Amino acid sequence: MFNTIFFVILAAILLDFLLDGIASRLNLSSMTDRIPKEFEGVYDAERYAKSQEYTRVTTRFGWVQSVFGVSLLVGFWLAGGFPVADAWARSFGYGEIGTGLLFFGVLTAGRSVLSLPFSLYGTFVIEERFGFNKMTLGTFFADMAKGAVLSVLIGVPVLAAVIAFFLYGGDWAWLYAWGGLSLFSFLMMYLAPTFIMPLFNRFEPLEEGELRDAIEEYAAQVEFPLQGIYVMDGSKRSSKSNAFFTGFGKQKRIALFDTLIENHTTEELVAVLAHEIGHYKRKHIGKNVVISGIQSGVMLFLLSVFLNVPALYEAFFMDQMSVYAGLLFFGLLYSPVSMLTGIAMQILSRKFEYEADRYAAETTGHPEWMIDALKRLSKDNLSHLTPHPFYVFLNYSHPPVLQRIRAIREIG
Repeated sequence: MFNTIFFVILAAILLDFLLDGIASRLNLSSMTDRIPKEFEGVYDAERYAKSQEYTRVTTRFGWVQSVFGVSLLVGFWLAGGFPVADAWARSFGYGEIGTGLLFFGVLTAGRSVLSLPFSLYGTFVIEERFGFNKMTLGTFFADMAKGAVLSVLIGVPVLAAVIAFFLYGGDWAWLYAWGGLSLFSFLMMYLAPTFIMPLFNRFEPLEEGELRDAIEEYAAQVEFPLQGIYVMDGSKRSSKSNAFFTGFGKQKRIALFDTLIENHTTEELVAVLAHEIGHYKRKHIGKNVVISGIQSGVMLFLLSVFLNVPALYEAFFMDQMSVYAGLLFFGLLYSPVSMLTGIAMQILSRKFEYEADRYAAETTGHPEWMIDALKRLSKDNLSHLTPHPFYVFLNYSHPPVLQRIRAIREIG
């Protein structure tokens, strides 16, 4: 009844759960009552205590979510839930592709419904308690509805195409799927900033004034073609601040949260913008695209091998093999590799963040602008200032703020 693949997947799920729990526990133990010297005068005692409490509350809530998620998955698996869902989907007689869409649809819908209370509690209790949430119930459920519609309009055709590739593509199915998904990814880099993101947020060009003049002067200095600087109404959902670079080619844009503009000086905002431009100038976006593409190719090749392994389906108590079920089961089997590649990508991302910080410090000529921006962001977002190295290793795409500040000071 239980084969080798069953135990490999179960061990991978439990190992990931265990490592996450250990890392979270260590992260809580790394907190100290003393405000780091670098942040003296930035945090007062009350604000610093609030940031630590926020870390404690969100970490414990994460534990509850993790326990629930693992229990749900393993319980559903051991109770024979996958063959039941498969039998239900097959009962409609829609063929392999239609059946696959129903199979994924019912599992996705079930998971969404069960995770809804956690999303509501996290947003309207925890984030509300710490003064971050600005979202109404209407906005919350409107976002859910828009996400569901996009999943149908975009996700369903993509899933159907992948199933079709592996049904009819023969030995080269993985290569056709790789090409198709790569093309889709490039297409989304153009479409997302223009059509999808505006469904959720309003993007308005940065108005004329001191900030725009300073940004345009800096962009001209570093020879960065400004296709657009936009202000995003992040305050519609949260008081947290951020900025990001998105799009590709003529569709690339830099977006600044309205909360970021409200809380930072012109010099700090120029530094934040310089950091985002640094990612572009140092070709981080292109490197990530290439690496992700290689990872996808390897994963799809391995998928093509395991789709024809009966033991994969037997591990989930399935009586019949199918491409659509194989996609899901292989994803679980691949999770240890995915975890390792994820850690590697986090390490690379942290390296890129240091490089973008250096670019901002050197090209503005004022390293303190970036330091001041990082300090204010940390304070406003109640960041954990002294995270444990193991937690950082597993989870952080950005270096801890104190390490970033130290690296910028070394440049100066």
